[in-house]
Amino acid sequence: MDDLSYWLALHKASGIGPATFSQLFEHFSKPQQLFDYPETLSELDLTSSQKNAVQQAIQNPDWQAVEKEQLWADEAENHILLQTHPSYPELLKQIHSPPPILFIKGQLNVLNEIQLAMVGSRNPSIDGHETAWQFAHHLAQHGMVITSGMALGIDAQSHYGALQAKGKSIAVAGTGLDRIYPARHKELAWQLIENGAIISEYSLGTGPMKHNFPQRNRIISGLSVGTLVVEAALKSGSLITAYAALEQAREVFAIPGSIHNPLSRGCHQLIKSGAKLVETAEDILEELSSLMIASRVIPDNTASSSAETEHSFKHTEQVRNTHSLLPKVQQKILDNLGYDPISIDTLNIRSGLSVADINANLVLLEVDDYIQSHPGGKVSLKSN
Repeated sequence: MDDLSYWLALHKASGIGPATFSQLFEHFSKPQQLFDYPETLSELDLTSSQKNAVQQAIQNPDWQAVEKEQLWADEAENHILLQTHPSYPELLKQIHSPPPILFIKGQLNVLNEIQLAMVGSRNPSIDGHETAWQFAHHLAQHGMVITSGMALGIDAQSHYGALQAKGKSIAVAGTGLDRIYPARHKELAWQLIENGAIISEYSLGTGPMKHNFPQRNRIISGLSVGTLVVEAALKSGSLITAYAALEQAREVFAIPGSIHNPLSRGCHQLIKSGAKLVETAEDILEELSSLMIASRVIPDNTASSSAETEHSFKHTEQVRNTHSLLPKVQQKILDNLGYDPISIDTLNIRSGLSVADINANLVLLEVDDYIQSHPGGKVSLKSN
């Protein structure tokens, strides 16, 4: 039985977290020593609960589960990396309590390329959808790997923007890699495997437990030279990722938004706390220019064309409909409006509705206090 088998047995044990595992990993060059001579555990500075967890793992190792994981790693594009593996991400090693073991599905070489984390709301505004896609698309064109969490909303748009630029993207999962969460992202997952990777610190069979997701956020930021927050409420997982990046001495960027959009408040709070306000993807490229390798991609085009934007929406997670009692045409108008004013032409492109239908229903929606008009014939959602 090889060293990895013993480490996997300890890794799967309940109650052995990254901090405990790191102590074991540093102290025992050969993990079999711990299994053969459990009394050596007394040499470590562990709490009684930590010692009990390790003792339970030594006495009752789940060798069947270990064998399953090793068989999984034998399949094409599946990998299990210890911290000592040469492909283990160098930036991730530098954080507090890095994952002792990483499970990877995809391309190993992408793990040590320059990455930018992009995070935000699971239920973003239509403006947030567009912004995430456009930033990721532009940054991927300039050689940055876009790293996120494969969640609904901003995460998914960031992955799609990078992939549609023929760039690379990494997703950090909060489950074991024998399942895809959310399940509707199976197609996205396969694209990531082919053009990047999905990684996790969790053993196979681990389900989407609530406490796993804040924990995995430190990996999203830890892999990356910086974190960009697109839209986030004041209490959100995106801010957990941003504050983890600050603790890791990484750059934090935030996109400002309308003062009437509650999803802009998290970004505004970050900016007040010292995050760098960015308005274009070029702002990020300039800030990180010293880390960037020579561009090998498409000529600069800061704004996506309307055709690109329309194409991106084929892969967009639809904004949750909160106006289900309204006529469908009015629901569609509201689904394609944000708090930033847009023209009727832009609304026509986003929604696919005729200008005549839009104009007729905008009057009704404004009377019912759903939307508001702005100078220049622009409209937006009505702020609270």
